[in-house]
Amino acid sequence: MKKSCILLAEGFEEVEALMVSDIIRRTGMNCDLVSMDKELVKSSHGVVIKADKIFDENLEYDLVVLPGGMPGATNLRDDSRVIKFINKYNANGKLIGAICAAPIVLGKAGLTVGKNVTSYPGFEEELNNCTYLEDEVVVDGNIITSRGPATAMAFAYRLIEKLGYDKVNELAKSMLYK
Repeated sequence: MKKSCILLAEGFEEVEALMVSDIIRRTGMNCDLVSMDKELVKSSHGVVIKADKIFDENLEYDLVVLPGGMPGATNLRDDSRVIKFINKYNANGKLIGAICAAPIVLGKAGLTVGKNVTSYPGFEEELNNCTYLEDEVVVDGNIITSRGPATAMAFAYRLIEKLGYDKVNELAKSMLYK
């Protein structure tokens, strides 16, 4: 069974974290909400979420997801543990998803170089030497990026597809997606 985690830093975007978590869990796959520091994490809009786990650099998953939101994305970007963690995942060819402002974390880690990526408008400057696209979801190898809260469902469906879930269309239909 595939395992995923969503890293939560103070100021994360709740739609991007919880929608993705919900859709992954609907497949029967595990998806942990992992706080960077403490059990209760406040979102960018003041919603407090109880994390499933506290960050440990030895956690093992098939997919790590970085939600956007401010200052959540900058908190992830500025945390050296996160940069080390996603670089390790990238080196091992594991899946890394980033949505909204969170691709800036990938930019800081050097993971956007030579890649096709997208983000929330205005963050292009922090996505080093990449081909910037304005598609809802962009997949380039093991890196999956998306635009923002309104694209969270499309992003989640691409993530589960990349994890090997073979009933994406059925799940999307059952959720009245498009």
